[in-house]
Amino acid sequence: MTKPIHIVIVALILFSVSCSTGLASRIKDLADIEGVRYNQLVGYGLVVGLNGTGDSASTEFTIQSLVNMMERLGMRVERDKVKVDNVAAVMVTAELPPFAKAGSAIDVLVSSIGDADSLVGGTLLMTPLKAPDGNVYAVAQGALAVGALSFGGKAAKVQKNHPTVGRIPSGAIVEREVPFRLPENHALNYRLRSADFTTVSRMADVVNGYFGQPLAHALDSGSLQVIVADEYADSLVEFIAQVEHLEVQPDMIAKIIVNERSGTIVMGEHVRLSTVAVSHGNLNLVINDSALVSQPSPLSETGSTVEVPQTDISVSEERGNLVMLPMGVSIGDVARALNAIGATPRDLIAIFQAIKAAGALHAELEIL
Repeated sequence: MTKPIHIVIVALILFSVSCSTGLASRIKDLADIEGVRYNQLVGYGLVVGLNGTGDSASTEFTIQSLVNMMERLGMRVERDKVKVDNVAAVMVTAELPPFAKAGSAIDVLVSSIGDADSLVGGTLLMTPLKAPDGNVYAVAQGALAVGALSFGGKAAKVQKNHPTVGRIPSGAIVEREVPFRLPENHALNYRLRSADFTTVSRMADVVNGYFGQPLAHALDSGSLQVIVADEYADSLVEFIAQVEHLEVQPDMIAKIIVNERSGTIVMGEHVRLSTVAVSHGNLNLVINDSALVSQPSPLSETGSTVEVPQTDISVSEERGNLVMLPMGVSIGDVARALNAIGATPRDLIAIFQAIKAAGALHAELEIL
């Protein structure tokens, strides 16, 4: 009888481990090494080859840019005779990934800054991309992939998606590398993307338990310092790979996110309520104005046609439902109770705001 008992215990342990693993996240998805980051690039350029959908003659900076470019190419043109119907001035943006090497390609986003109608079919001319320090780190050029259309005339227009923004996959070539080296003092500082004392403490415990020595300790709620183990002194990349694949179950604060414009509500699993009663009811008032016409009898010598206004007013109020929510109910209980009284997303926003004002909502209410 003992053998089946051991089998059941092992099965329960494996089930609990699998459940906890399913809820866990890798350290690489929760934190980044200090200094390993993206860098934003921006540039000003021209898109040519448009079929009459470019900037108008009133966009002076497009004309000036085209004239300057033609002069740099060795041609003299008169500004008054330049037409830019097939040209559009654009801003080009990109993100330079960490450890990007010279010669590697990155994607770019092209956005119109003039009054162009569409960038479909256009080609971006050579555009240097600069960082905030003023240096050129990449050069972009190529045909745009817009994924939109816009057709029409003076009386009607058909448009799908956004035709004045496009992308160029692998459209920029990295020309300058961002100098960065991994720390040589055998200490890695991880920055949590969402600072939390519980999460950073769990991360330290997981790292120390995996390597069997106290290598990690939390500096604050958003920083974790990890000392490189002696056996990985000559293979820092392998050590980082081992750390970033460790799984940690992150913690989160109780929060309700409300978007009043779209009526979207997102609630976390830790949202709790104190004992509170919620009532929901709607009052509908309908006013209908109409007119009656009174006419005199046929062949009558007296009287005239008179318009008599008439107003019908009807009031209807739905039955109010009072729902009692006991202390400590979970998010599932809250959802079922509010759905039971027929509350719409708009109603839920008002209900949550009222519960928060009453002090019965033990969560952060963030309104977007």
